[in-house]
Amino acid sequence: MTSDPFSHGILSGLFSDAEVGAHFSSDAMLQHMMRVEIAYTRALGQVSIVPPSVAQEAGDLMSVMQIDMARLHAGMRTDGVSVPALVREIKRGLPEPLHGAVHAGMTSQDVIDTSMCLTLDPVLRIFDQRLITLIDRLGQLIDGFGANPLQGRTRMQAALPICVADRAGAWRRMVAERQAKFRGLEKALLRVQLGGPVGTGGAFGGKAPEIARDMAERLNLGAPENAWHTNRIAVADLGSWSAALTGILGKFGADITLMAQQGIDEVRLAAGGGSSAMPHKSNPVLAELLVTLARYNATQLPGLHHALVHEQERSGSAWTLEWMILPAMMMATGRAIVAATELCDQIEWLGTPPTTD
Repeated sequence: MTSDPFSHGILSGLFSDAEVGAHFSSDAMLQHMMRVEIAYTRALGQVSIVPPSVAQEAGDLMSVMQIDMARLHAGMRTDGVSVPALVREIKRGLPEPLHGAVHAGMTSQDVIDTSMCLTLDPVLRIFDQRLITLIDRLGQLIDGFGANPLQGRTRMQAALPICVADRAGAWRRMVAERQAKFRGLEKALLRVQLGGPVGTGGAFGGKAPEIARDMAERLNLGAPENAWHTNRIAVADLGSWSAALTGILGKFGADITLMAQQGIDEVRLAAGGGSSAMPHKSNPVLAELLVTLARYNATQLPGLHHALVHEQERSGSAWTLEWMILPAMMMATGRAIVAATELCDQIEWLGTPPTTD
């Protein structure tokens, strides 16, 4: 049973994003943690901390290993993190002579943070492709309706005449500006985490940079010079980027909601939501959803900023807070981009409505 709106049996009909959600599933998380452990084992062999043949055999066996998810669930409850149980499960499935090639020198945060980056990598690529489509759809609105007149409004009062291209052009420019900021985010965030118990890399026999580079190549991630156990700025920046994007899409939704009001009638939508009591109504559901998702992410963002306060060399509480907030923000962001694109496709005309004799 789940109560969050993104996977709830009923509420998810409005809020879900199955494509993004699949990357945050428990199965995907386990797969990514195993990829990290295998990459680390193979890297240990590459730098000869363990015999290469031992690392090769251990990595091969780990790659086909079946992990008991129930044991990870139980371990999470007792240890506050799933990695200790995962390591026990891995060693349980390996001959004892291979145990030295598993996890030795690493810490749970190395595994969790690196697997988080493996999760975010495809999610951010999904966002990028969706934004390309959305920018194109907004451009089509401008091409199709840009010259149509609109009543400009300031402080929700009639101001001076404008045209559709003025208002829709602002929507498109803001989305395009968000996409332009995307590249730096990916480079700063999608990195291997390898610091060991206290983040100094001292447990790797002076070979932490070599190991990190080898892992990064295997996992297609960046290799930072230092561990970022307590430096959560890149995570907070992703949250800020997401909240700003959904805020922009919320502005688009709010504008459409107001323009579709009876009596204003500057927008007609091909499809709207029905009412149980008033059959004549056609509610601008997607436009309203964009406003809701914008406010949701704006509400979640301070939580990620609270998670910046990682005391000393590792925080249990701040780190755990990220796990609760970041996936939900990513789900909201993914759904908002899709909803905005679908809303563009619903617009039949935009601007001053046609006159009828």
